[in-house]
Amino acid sequence: MTAEPRLQPPEAIREICRTLERAGHEAWCVGGAVRDALLGIRTLDWDIATSAHPDAVQRLFKRTVPVGLKFGTVGVLDAAGVLHEVTTFRHDVETDGRHAVVRFGASLDEDLARRDFTINAIAVHAERLEVRDPYGGRTDLAAGIVRCVGDARERMQEDRLRALRALRFAGRFSFTIEPATWAAIRESAPHLGRLSMERVKQELEKVMEQVARPAATLERYRESGALGTLVPALAAAPRERFAALDALALPGLPGRPHRRLLRLAALFAEPGVAPARDLARTLKALKFSNVEARACEELAHAVARVSLEGEGNGTVPLSPPPSDTDLRRLVAAVGRLTVPGMARLLWARASVRAPGATSATGASREARLAGIALYRRAMRIAWHDPIAIADLALDGDDLRRAGVPAGRAIGEALERLLDAVLEDPARNTRTQLLALIASGASSSQRAD
Repeated sequence: MTAEPRLQPPEAIREICRTLERAGHEAWCVGGAVRDALLGIRTLDWDIATSAHPDAVQRLFKRTVPVGLKFGTVGVLDAAGVLHEVTTFRHDVETDGRHAVVRFGASLDEDLARRDFTINAIAVHAERLEVRDPYGGRTDLAAGIVRCVGDARERMQEDRLRALRALRFAGRFSFTIEPATWAAIRESAPHLGRLSMERVKQELEKVMEQVARPAATLERYRESGALGTLVPALAAAPRERFAALDALALPGLPGRPHRRLLRLAALFAEPGVAPARDLARTLKALKFSNVEARACEELAHAVARVSLEGEGNGTVPLSPPPSDTDLRRLVAAVGRLTVPGMARLLWARASVRAPGATSATGASREARLAGIALYRRAMRIAWHDPIAIADLALDGDDLRRAGVPAGRAIGEALERLLDAVLEDPARNTRTQLLALIASGASSSQRAD
């Protein structure tokens, strides 16, 4: 094959390959780095495939890490301490859809034959830049196609995770999925429950992080049956919820939250609708941490307090724009730290319902400006207005000195004062709050 200058790997990778070849072994760069380089995507994560067995690799290099010896993978540390995976040519001799038993001693072409998709079954020589592409991966890259190597059904049966990887690659690169591969994905969907939830979580996280517009990918999850098997709680989610994932960025606003966590929360957040009671259980089943599950729950509950149009079930409507008093009560209910994420989720969801908006174009200019204005109002209230008991101009000790009995009565009095201050922040002075307490006590005495 002819040389491909754009496939030039970093010097550290070339030096590892030279060392292997000087010892009489073959060494080729393989996998995602080669694919990305052909697509013009800069990558630092180059993997090496070699005819050398793992023990030979460990003898050749001073600093190694046993990343996965039974699968032939040794981590080699370069002069800068960066780890690079070096894996022995191999072929599968047995697989159960989750784990494979491999045998060493294969050729490069046999090693490429066991890979999932043609676009990932391309190898390049680090020095000569010679390309090995026995399955037409470059042709599929040029055509924008995700296609299994060889028989699609067999590839899916060997490793069920390949179904999810195909969906992610199609979304990340805006590729189509070849018909036989798509049919094998659909056939594989009922068996995806055999995957470990850690692997499923990793795939979902990669979708949230790598796919610029993940709505189409999530719809493919649903159409294939993968979503119904893996996350039944999302199988019937409205299309707008997925579409909102594509509109989550708020241009021009500082402090964007971590996109992955925000997109995860968007999957479960529905304006005006309380999240499912088993949301925490769903997230924990997917192996998200307690911190992540709690953050998603808080955002979902916050979004549920708002309706996009018209008030109902005690929610705060966004259209027409809410009053400052309503916004203060909302911010007080959800907590000021939750406001940025809540606002972005609501803006994204509202934008896909704006006239003429689609997941591709996002909101109209008017809707975008209205969303930004509402966001700024909410943030000003969150950080400048008193919205919590701790923000009041007096505390429990002041109330006791004013004659309020210790215990439950103190808490109730503070709640009443906060309610008054949410109505009118100008009331938040010690003098006015004590006057409110005094008038409340007089009213109680008259009622008695």
